[in-house]
Amino acid sequence: MSVPAASAQRDDVPGPVLDEEKRRMAEVICAKYPTRRSALLPLLYLVQSEVGWVPRQGMREVAEILGITTAEVEAVATFYTMLKLRPCGRYVISVCTNPSCALLGGRRLFEHASEVLGEAATRATEDGVFTLEEEECLAACDQAPVLTVNYVYYDKVTEERLDRMIESIRAGDVPPAPRGGVPGDLKEISRTLAGVTTVDRKLKGKARA
Repeated sequence: MSVPAASAQRDDVPGPVLDEEKRRMAEVICAKYPTRRSALLPLLYLVQSEVGWVPRQGMREVAEILGITTAEVEAVATFYTMLKLRPCGRYVISVCTNPSCALLGGRRLFEHASEVLGEAATRATEDGVFTLEEEECLAACDQAPVLTVNYVYYDKVTEERLDRMIESIRAGDVPPAPRGGVPGDLKEISRTLAGVTTVDRKLKGKARA
């Protein structure tokens, strides 16, 4: 049977993605849910916290852990935009271009970011720091134009402010957001979304016992 072109060209990595320690974390995460497959999203974030995105190999390992098919895992992974299915930068800049933001400069802000970061930024900049994406809606119309850096909100962003943010992040000094604090890189954010901090505490407690 022929393989669809999109699948054949999909980025991947050699396995394993999850080592023995991460497999133990995965089991603790699964135990939090009455139905094992309900841990699917947290486990995908666990994979992303290791690789920086979600490759097919990671999906295969999640499928194995949950006892479901890779196709079932992929169906979920492709639905959620916070799960990245190809290599990307450590900081994802998402610019809202929905009507409220577009009318107040969101479209210009996205185009400016594209010029500053270059065409490759829609995948990843050459230094591996940034990925730029256009967001349909960030649900903060009263603060337009809005963007997020690794899903932490920055309100009423001007082109000049965006330039300063990019310079600061490249220099290793991520600017604090008015709400949400300072975003970590994508791996750190993914660890939080996977619930790894809680899992770490549980595993350490077991080790002491």
